[in-house]
Order: sequence, then structure tokens, then C-alpha cells
Amino acid sequence: MSNPYMTRQGGATVTVFVPYDCGNHCPFCINKQEYENTEGFSAEKICRSIRTLDAITPECDFVFTGGEPLADLPSLQKMLDLIPAGHRIFINTTLPVMKRHSADEVVDFLNANSGKISCVNVSRHLKKYVVEGSDDLFARLRVPVRINCVLFDQYDEAQLRGFIARFHSIGLPIQFRSDYTQTTPENLYDDAGDPIFKMLGAIAPCTAASGCRIRCNYSFGDKGPEISYHKTLPYSTMTVNKNGVDYDVLYDIIVKQNGDIHSDWTGDALDVEKYREVVYEPYDLHDFEPGRR
Repeated sequence: MSNPYMTRQGGATVTVFVPYDCGNHCPFCINKQEYENTEGFSAEKICRSIRTLDAITPECDFVFTGGEPLADLPSLQKMLDLIPAGHRIFINTTLPVMKRHSADEVVDFLNANSGKISCVNVSRHLKKYVVEGSDDLFARLRVPVRINCVLFDQYDEAQLRGFIARFHSIGLPIQFRSDYTQTTPENLYDDAGDPIFKMLGAIAPCTAASGCRIRCNYSFGDKGPEISYHKTLPYSTMTVNKNGVDYDVLYDIIVKQNGDIHSDWTGDALDVEKYREVVYEPYDLHDFEPGRR
């Protein structure tokens, strides 16, 4: 990329791929192949990249994913300790049953870091792809938790209702996520032709909608824990002309398992020196009423 960078106010979200595997085989995971060969993985280099990005955008969000972030608690702790106040930190996890760390150890770890972690996004699905930790664990956590459910296959309304009831009974919000490999610029904001949107709308009214250039989010219902529906494109960088200047607009920056910094999910390296001069714009560019686009 030769254009200057532009990003959301606060800085592009930094997604860190932890340098250790999860042992799971979820069919919608595009990262599994990257963990088949761990040669070159380096927690030390990842820590160096975290320091670099913190210095450039001291208010950006950090997301830890993988792999399974909770599969190596000492390594994750070292990375978390590098991130100062001012950042929101999210952990994407299956909250699984693991050999290395007991359920009690995982709960203690998350609670000990509750002052740093903004939310733990726990993957749960209508089909069980992993050995899940017990739902009883959620009541023991003192950190915000949200259930993330990728609707990878076709499901009916009854299945969605049962899933919602399961987690709303213990007070947890749910974000349903579309299969982003099927999302295009043409259908990103097409709620009228979206079967998931229709099914959720039959369960609860759509109460809010917002989005940016590459993703949108719908909220449903006005009582109880939140139900939302998230759609995103499979890439996070767009070239936009603003005031006669072409900018490469970054929404996600990726720190790979070897510490390399990419400007998108597509493998493009970030020009770190150019990113130091990044220009900011508002993130939520699309406030709209569903069905009116």
C-alpha cells in the first residue's frame, strides 16, 4: 500500500494471535492452518509489537485470539501486563476444558485480571465443536462476559430461541455472528434479504442499528440481556478518497504468532513508520434504520 493511513478514532483494533495452539477444530476457523507449524512463534516478539502499537495509538483496543488464549495462562499474563490503562482488552475464547489448566485456575486468572479485561467473548454454538466448560463457570467470573455464536450452518427459529433461553437464563448477552466468508459489500447492509435478521426479528424487535465501512451491528429486544447480530466483511482495509487524498483506511491491525504486524487479515505488512502519521476519523459512519437501505 502506498497511500497514507487513516483509522478509527483511538486507533485500529489490534488483534493478537497468541503463539500457542488451541487443540480445537472448529469448521469456520480460518486460523487453524497457521497453527500446524509453530516454528518461529515468539511471545517475546509479540510483546515487542504490543509495545510499538501502544506507543503509536495509546487508546486502541487489543483483542487476544488464536489459537486459545487461555491455553497458556503465564504467557497470556506477560502480554496483558504490557498493556497500560487507556486500552480496552478483549479475550476471544472457547472457555474450554483443558489439560494444562483446571477450570479453577482459569476462573482465578480471569478474576485476577478483571481490572484490565473489558470483556471475555466466549464462543458457544448451536453445534458443539469443542469440549465446553460448564455453564456454571459463568457465575464465578467477575469480568464482563458475552456469548459469541457464529451461525456457520443453517438453523431454524426454534433452535435460536432455545440458544437464547439457555444464556439469558444466566444473564449473559449474546452476539450472533454471520459467516463472514459469505459477506460482500453488496449484502453487508441488506437486512431485508438476510434470513438470520428475519429470524431474530421474529423473536424480538430490532431496536438499534449502526455500522462502519466494513461491518454493521443490529440490536434486538428491549428487555433482558442484549441480543445482537454482527456482520463484517472478510477484510478490514478500504481505500477511500477524502478531501482529494486517497487513504488506506485501517480497521484491524494483526499481530501474528511470530510478532509480525499486518495491516489486515489478508497478510499485508503494516508500514509501521507510516502508521505513526495516521489520520483519524469517526468509527460509526452509518446510523440507519433497518429496512430503509
